[in-house]
Amino acid sequence: MGDRDEWQPPADLLAFPDMTVQEHLDMGAWTIRKQGDKEKALDRVYLLFPWLKEKEKRKAKQMSGGEQQMLSLARALMIQPKILLLDEPSLGLSPKMVKNVFEKIVEIKNSGISCLMVEQKAAMVLAYSDYGYVLEMGNNRYEGRGKDLLHNPDVRRLYLGG
Repeated sequence: MGDRDEWQPPADLLAFPDMTVQEHLDMGAWTIRKQGDKEKALDRVYLLFPWLKEKEKRKAKQMSGGEQQMLSLARALMIQPKILLLDEPSLGLSPKMVKNVFEKIVEIKNSGISCLMVEQKAAMVLAYSDYGYVLEMGNNRYEGRGKDLLHNPDVRRLYLGG
């Protein structure tokens, strides 16, 4: 645990620890054939995550968990997907970094890329979501606009602690 009170996921859960930022982005662009298209993809990623440009040579294991999470997002965005599947993007992150990651996800969504997310921080994800599903024991219990679910008294009482 070290000096931190909160659990931190092993580095290899978020990124490949011995690969540099540039190597991660190159791996994300493996389907891009034209150099000009790869450069455009890099420009888009650096526009969203400008600090990555400064850390091109840094290995993932030298980055915080939040930085690794954003690097993983950047890697996935290199091919300009139509939909981005996110599994627990807040896992192990500090509250400040969770907010930063969610703000980047909103920017990604606003750029035209749909985001499908599974997340335990239900109140936060519903606040940021256009549409949501509340699952119970693998079954769909509630669905609707994110903000409507967030303010639904039954959802609040049963799943959001009040």
